[in-house]
Amino acid sequence: MQGEILVVGGGLIGSSIAWRLAQKGAQVTIADAGDLGGEASPAGAGMLSPRSESGCELGLESLKLYPSFVEQLQSESEVDVDFRMFHAEEGVVDPAVLLRALRCACESRKVQIRREHVAEVHPRNYAAVVIAAGAWSGQVQVKDVILPAVVPIKGHLIGFQLEPGALGATLRQEETYVLQRSNGFLIAGSNEQDIGFDRTVDADICEDIHRRAAQLFPPLAHATPVKRWIGFRPRSVSGDPHIGRVEGTNVWLAYGHYRNGILLTPVTAKRIAAEISVLPDA
Repeated sequence: MQGEILVVGGGLIGSSIAWRLAQKGAQVTIADAGDLGGEASPAGAGMLSPRSESGCELGLESLKLYPSFVEQLQSESEVDVDFRMFHAEEGVVDPAVLLRALRCACESRKVQIRREHVAEVHPRNYAAVVIAAGAWSGQVQVKDVILPAVVPIKGHLIGFQLEPGALGATLRQEETYVLQRSNGFLIAGSNEQDIGFDRTVDADICEDIHRRAAQLFPPLAHATPVKRWIGFRPRSVSGDPHIGRVEGTNVWLAYGHYRNGILLTPVTAKRIAAEISVLPDA
């Protein structure tokens, strides 16, 4: 594969695409505005429940890819990814550890990582361009290409430190869920607000999540959260993720995954990398 491929955005989606392209021998550069994937990716809980979300067929396809995806990633990165399957259609993963493993794998594959805010891209300067900047994707100006809009949907989460194994499989009822990492850290969520890039952590919302979570998992009623945080889910106008090539261009879209970015990471990387790798001059 000849020529540089630029991936704008270094979260789970962008980093996984870069890794898969580098495995195919591509020269890849990731440009990320902050610490690699420092926004939505590590903020997510890591619940892998395709039946609970819209577009579940794509989610089921991606969940089936997860075991081999993680196995390869752990082998290349030497990072132990906290990934567990409770049954064929339910699992959890620690997105922060997954992201760290992807960075190690990308670096081992000689992917160039630039800490840079990309405001404008000229696709003619690259063999291919991938826009994977999550909720910020629509702000990137791509020469002669109109990118579909994406809306940042703010969500709160709270975390508790409990004994490992206190909770088994993920519990969920409507918009409330509770899951636990292998180290005992338990996460409860969530809510949704369409209020732009407001980073304020609202104590009242966190208290409401705590109350709802305790109804699902009573031991939380007398537990004190050790962490409260927010993240921005990238929701497309249509509600469906943008995964694929902009017709007639060398630009690919990989954003708008909304609540399913972590779940859809393996399938998005597989599809985008496969399409780019068959370009005659890539």
